Amino acid sequence: MPVKPKLGQNFLHDVQATQRIAASLGDLSGRTVVEIGPGRGAITASLAARAAHVIAVELDPVLAARLRTEFPSDRVTVVGQDVLHFDFAAAAQAAGQRLLVAGNLPYGITSQILLKLAASHAALDRAILMVQREVADRVTASPSSRDYGLLSVTVQIFGPAESLFTLPPSAFSPPPDVYSTVFRWRFAPRFAELGVEEAPFLRFVRQVFAQKRKTLANNLRTAGLQPPVIVTALERTAIDSHARAEALSIETLAALFNHLKAQQDSV
Repeated sequence: MPVKPKLGQNFLHDVQATQRIAASLGDLSGRTVVEIGPGRGAITASLAARAAHVIAVELDPVLAARLRTEFPSDRVTVVGQDVLHFDFAAAAQAAGQRLLVAGNLPYGITSQILLKLAASHAALDRAILMVQREVADRVTASPSSRDYGLLSVTVQIFGPAESLFTLPPSAFSPPPDVYSTVFRWRFAPRFAELGVEEAPFLRFVRQVFAQKRKTLANNLRTAGLQPPVIVTALERTAIDSHARAEALSIETLAALFNHLKAQQDSV
C-alpha cells in the first residue's frame, strides 16, 4: 500500500514496541481507547487484544476501509475523520467513562493534536503518545533546562507528562529522518490548585514566552503591561528582574499571574 507523505505516514512495524505502547496505558479491561492515526493497524491490534473497545480515528479513507475489514466492528470502531475534528466529549459520554488515548502522531500536526487533547481534558484519563524525540523532550522538560518552554508549560498544566522509551527510524516503514519517543500524559489539570483561570492564564503564558531571547519583564512590557506594575509583581514573587520565562516553574508563573491580575483589578 503506497504511503501518502502529506499525511505524515510512517508506519510502526516493531511488534514489541506496539505491545509496549498498549501495556503502558495500564489495565484496559472494560475501557474504551481512542487511537489517533491507526494507519495499518499495528498498534490497533495490541489495543484491541486488551481493551473493551477501540475507536480508531483515521483520516486516510483507504486505510480506514482496510481497518474495517481487518477488525470486528464490535471491538474496533473505525472513524474516517481528522482527529482535530473528533468529538472526544461525545465519545466519552457514549462510553460512559473518561477515555484513554494512544497514537503515533503525525509530525506535521503534533502540536495541534496536543492542544486538541488539552482542550478535551475533561473527557480524557490518560494518553500514550509517540512523537518526534525533540518534541517529547520539550513536552516533558523541567524549568531552566534547554528544552523547557511554551509547549512544556501548556502540556504540563493539564497534567504530568513523562518519557517512556525511544524508537529508532528502523522501527518504522518508511523510516523517518528522526528518532521517536513515546510519552505518557495523565490528564489532571492544575488550574484550580494554582488559583488561575484556564483561558487568561494560557494567554499569559503565551505572552511571557513570546520572545525567547527577551527577559520576562520585556515580554510583559511588549504585552502592554506598565513597568511599575511589572516591577512590583516581580518583587512580590521574588523573581529576578533579568529572569526569562524559561527559568520559572508553573507554580511561579501562576503566582506572578495572580499578582499581576490583583494589581490590574485594583486599578
